[in-house]
Amino acid sequence: MDLRETVSLSLIGLLSHKLRTLLTMLGIIFGVAAVIAMLSIGEGAKQESLEQIRQMGISNIIVQHWDKEDDQEDSADADQNKSQGLTWDDARSIKRICLLAEYVTPQRERKIKAQAHGNTFRTMAVGTTADYLTVLDAQMGSGVYFSQEDLRESKRVCVLGADAKRALFFFDDPLGGRVKIRNQWFTVIGVLADKGAAGGKIGGVLEVRNTDEDIYIPLTTILSRFHWEPADAELSQITVKISASKQLQEAAAIVRTILNRRHRGVEDFKIAIPEELLRQSQKTQQIFNIVMGCIAGISLVVGGIGIMNIMLASVLERTREIGIRRALGARRHDILSQFLVESLLVSLLGGLIGVILGYAVPEIITLYAGWRTIVQPWTIALAFGVSASVGIGFGIYPARQAALLNPIDALRYE
Repeated sequence: MDLRETVSLSLIGLLSHKLRTLLTMLGIIFGVAAVIAMLSIGEGAKQESLEQIRQMGISNIIVQHWDKEDDQEDSADADQNKSQGLTWDDARSIKRICLLAEYVTPQRERKIKAQAHGNTFRTMAVGTTADYLTVLDAQMGSGVYFSQEDLRESKRVCVLGADAKRALFFFDDPLGGRVKIRNQWFTVIGVLADKGAAGGKIGGVLEVRNTDEDIYIPLTTILSRFHWEPADAELSQITVKISASKQLQEAAAIVRTILNRRHRGVEDFKIAIPEELLRQSQKTQQIFNIVMGCIAGISLVVGGIGIMNIMLASVLERTREIGIRRALGARRHDILSQFLVESLLVSLLGGLIGVILGYAVPEIITLYAGWRTIVQPWTIALAFGVSASVGIGFGIYPARQAALLNPIDALRYE
């Protein structure tokens, strides 16, 4: 009996019990869909972490100001008074002493309400220097970034993030326009290219904002023209770009030593290396993918057990049919092939429907939950391949039982 005839007989056998076949396929359908959906969520989270790292700079060291807890001991509070937090002089010292540092960019942030063209947008004003574009590998979408002259003269100019531009100017060209920030008017000289990275935490430690919403102004301007309390730190963050990424750990140790000496041992700052946090995040994500994949794989195993159960019932129902076929010359191999193909068809059809459902579920999750999901081709191939393997693996035993039936006993079966 050739393959075409075997497949034809198998389809006839399955279609004669449509509802039972459909119910048997459900386990495979949900199992395949679950595997694809779980892995796509994990892949989306992984890509989001990668984009956040690129946003912070793959070869950067991030030094952030840290406010100590109010409930510390009096001695600690006394030490706190000896340091005013991160300062521009700290940044200059790092640049002068740490020879591994290629760029050192100080930064001061302030929550603001920006207004333009009758539109209001609550966001973050970021005061920084002309090195920002190089340090964070940012690109200009239009216009120019502020210059050293703008810094020296504390000019009231600003560069908009892509989302800030859309919120304040919609589709209008903002270049040359004016934005009101804290009762002062700033001239827009440029717009950054859209980075497209969401905010969040890297490794659960380093906070990352959606920088497309930020408005950038010269550091000297934000320090001199905005009101600050005497106890406020001069800087929110110092970003150190290292020329060789292999020396990040060594450079971080040097930066920590410099700041400890300048701050008299007061730990009012924290140092993070995005690349290191990324590795930790990827390890966690890998464990998550394995666990979620295993949980989803259980559905496939359950579906396989369902296939075995139904195929055993089918063998029992069709015992006389098997006996007649054997009496008419069918070999054991033919019987084995027919039932094995039936099992494989159930798993393949279920797998195909599961792939379609598995592709649709991540899209629905992205649409309604806002989670980023990415369906990779290898994920579909893996899920479909496993479903086929389940069909063969769990179909062998019932097919073998059918093939081993004694023709005489089968014909006598009532």
